Amino acid sequence: MIKSLSKPFKWFFQLEAASGLVLLIAAIIALYVSNSNFSSLYFDTLNTYLFIGINSFGLKLSVLHWINDLLMAIFFFFVTLEIKREFIQGELSNFKKALLPIIAAVGGMVIPALFYIVINFGNSETLNGWAIPSATDIAFSLGILSLLGSRVPISLKIFLTALAIIDDLGAILIIAFFYSGDLSVSYLSLILVSYISLLILNKLGIKRFLPYLIIGSFMWFFTFKSGIHATIAGVLLASIIPHRIKTKDFSLLIKLEHAISPYVAFMIMPIFAFANAGVSLTGLSFSSLLQPVPLGILLGLFIGKQVGVMIFSFIAVKSGVAEMPDNSNWFSLYGVSILTGIGFTMSLFVGNLAFMENTEYMDGVKIGVLAGSLLSTLFGYFLLLLSSKK
Repeated sequence: MIKSLSKPFKWFFQLEAASGLVLLIAAIIALYVSNSNFSSLYFDTLNTYLFIGINSFGLKLSVLHWINDLLMAIFFFFVTLEIKREFIQGELSNFKKALLPIIAAVGGMVIPALFYIVINFGNSETLNGWAIPSATDIAFSLGILSLLGSRVPISLKIFLTALAIIDDLGAILIIAFFYSGDLSVSYLSLILVSYISLLILNKLGIKRFLPYLIIGSFMWFFTFKSGIHATIAGVLLASIIPHRIKTKDFSLLIKLEHAISPYVAFMIMPIFAFANAGVSLTGLSFSSLLQPVPLGILLGLFIGKQVGVMIFSFIAVKSGVAEMPDNSNWFSLYGVSILTGIGFTMSLFVGNLAFMENTEYMDGVKIGVLAGSLLSTLFGYFLLLLSSKK
């Protein structure tokens, strides 16, 4: 029984370890290209506008916007499939087991945001980036944890997975409520009609994805035009994909999750990392990190994340509300809490939304995210390596 239940986790962790490495390579290439003789080509290509559509029905966006609005909608579709499955029959379906990662995730979102707010207090423009250090990159963090293999108990990997999923859910809510523009009632109505149509497909028991995809594509267009960020369309579409708890029942959700996971891990996320991690390092000095935006992000990710996750976890366990992960101790749990500071792709994504109107802060966002994620990676990995030898 235990062996059969652990198979999906083993497959998942192997995938995340590989995808985390690919993400790292994509970021390194982006940094190299953006600081080489190809830097002009790199930035000019990302700012090139492409029209996709038929005649007047379509959108003309820059390459960077297509990546951040369309490809990331697919990513959030995949993430929401994971969240839905976890709440229906995964680790988050058991309330007692789910409490610790849920509480820890809340701490890991609130405390980093407070770090950023304190440092940027009084500046209304930079204060808009408060949510940037609240995000955790699930692929990168699990990839680093998976490098330690059997030296880290499976319970801690499950804990980090559940925490990162809750973290992603928090990011989705933040994007929907805080980073949306002026709303269009007509397009919001069309989103509602689309969603009701999707619900009807679900109730009719339609097991083919094509009808969902067609309606979902229109819903993405309506969402983009509505003022809500287009990635929310991916969330809405995934929320109505049918899933059956009984193992003998056909689950379109599981079929889709397994089908698109390699494309998300090895294509969509690396493309996003390559397009968003590039930053000119010309003139970069230690003082650059002391600017309010990068410093707030750096401290939020590296200090705020571990403090928030650890303190909230400690209070939850000591008060008897939640239980410690099996075969773990406070030292190893602290190592995992440091890894939650690997914001990378999710933090970069939120940063793009936060400073959409003030792009002059984006270099600072990238520097802060890369520095905070790097420190969290190094300290978290070596602390867990040390704890496994005890």
